[in-house]
Amino acid sequence: MQSLYLHKKTKTPEVIFDPEKGLFEISGRSIPENSVDFYKPLLEWLDAYAQQPNGTTHFTVKLEYFNTSSSKCLIDIFRKLENMHLHAHEVIIYWYYEEEDEDMKESGEDFKDILKMPIEMVSYKTE
Repeated sequence: MQSLYLHKKTKTPEVIFDPEKGLFEISGRSIPENSVDFYKPLLEWLDAYAQQPNGTTHFTVKLEYFNTSSSKCLIDIFRKLENMHLHAHEVIIYWYYEEEDEDMKESGEDFKDILKMPIEMVSYKTE
């Protein structure tokens, strides 16, 4: 299976999905004009990955900001990961938030409350 890589743009995040290593990352800002159009290929790619996932999947989210429609798409992604987790595949989500960004921390905690899988909250400090 081919890796998926999308360059970061002004309104869309960088996406790195490496199935061989089981390492996935979404980072930057997610405020696309049409979130469904942006995230649809990612969801389809994850459907294919779920057929033969790596032994362990590490999914890192390092978003600075995301809009409401992106939030709905993130839930769709997390549900696919949750389904893999519930079928005995090790999946861990790492939710990064800037130490002083209470909104982003709360968003991660909300996802953590919704999902039946591990979400590691990781705070970081900007210099």
